[in-house]
Amino acid sequence: MLRKESTVFDMAYRGKTAAVKILLNENEKLKTQTDSNDRMLIHWAALGGHDDLVRHLLSLDVPVDPPDDTNMTPLILAASAGREKVVNTLLAEGANVNATTIDGHSALQYAASKNWKSICVALLEKDADVNITDKRGATPLHRCASKGNTAIVKLLMESGKKLKIDQRDIYGNTPLHLACDEDRVEEAKLLAAHGADLTITNRERKTPLDLASPGLARQLEEIKRETASK
Repeated sequence: MLRKESTVFDMAYRGKTAAVKILLNENEKLKTQTDSNDRMLIHWAALGGHDDLVRHLLSLDVPVDPPDDTNMTPLILAASAGREKVVNTLLAEGANVNATTIDGHSALQYAASKNWKSICVALLEKDADVNITDKRGATPLHRCASKGNTAIVKLLMESGKKLKIDQRDIYGNTPLHLACDEDRVEEAKLLAAHGADLTITNRERKTPLDLASPGLARQLEEIKRETASK
């Protein structure tokens, strides 16, 4: 006999949809039961990328946005794990696109950090806040610029949203500061070409150029001269 309490969450994560449905038929309370991390079956099904199970749970009137003990919602988990089908399902069912964890991390921040472009597109189409900040003041642009996720940097800048390209985190760093510090050459050049400030200083009174390699600094200054002359 299955030990429901100890196995059903793992079954949901592994996509054992038929088995989970049997258990739900036997005990309807399982649909909103939580584990030691305050996660429901829908959290684990979303994290595992099992869209069929997510849809079934939603059909049973399971809430779409339950928070776990760190305020992770199924949408945030799915976005972080690159589960595009589940993300689209949850968004279609009204999931809060701008929900954040206790550290202030949103679905868009995770997707931008992990280079999930199609998920970023889906989130932005549902009005994800392009300038949303975490507890350290970092935006999605900070995340993708520092990670070297060129496609996401382009997407955010071309999204038609009112992107704050020079937003500072709690350390005073702009996305360009981080791109220069990590020697993310393409990202830094993209930011400069779109008007990022080369002279803005962080809390250590460093400009992006101070953090850039000599070669990158020269390229950025050249881009600024070219854009200024147009």
